[in-house]
Amino acid sequence: MENYDTVVAALQGLKTKGYTLDFNVGADAIHCAEHDIFLHPDDFEIMESYRFEGETNPSDEDIVYAVVSKDGKLKGTITSAFGMYADSTSNEMIQKLSSHK
Repeated sequence: MENYDTVVAALQGLKTKGYTLDFNVGADAIHCAEHDIFLHPDDFEIMESYRFEGETNPSDEDIVYAVVSKDGKLKGTITSAFGMYADSTSNEMIQKLSSHK
């Protein structure tokens, strides 16, 4: 697994590995708006994750996830999937995102 200094570097590095779709976290699924694709927690696996803390405040945290659909056909990334979305996200989705270390 690579070491990246910034979120942008992580996204660029993962794109070169084929993680080209951009997913956002919804209440009970991740969604790629560009292709209108929804993947529920049982439909994808987290292959890699990178955590970045803010320089002035460690609670300013960004997380980049590399995700792959169970069938291996879809590869993409999720950024900042935790934190701001936690209130509107299902327990199943929160468990999925927090289980990858």
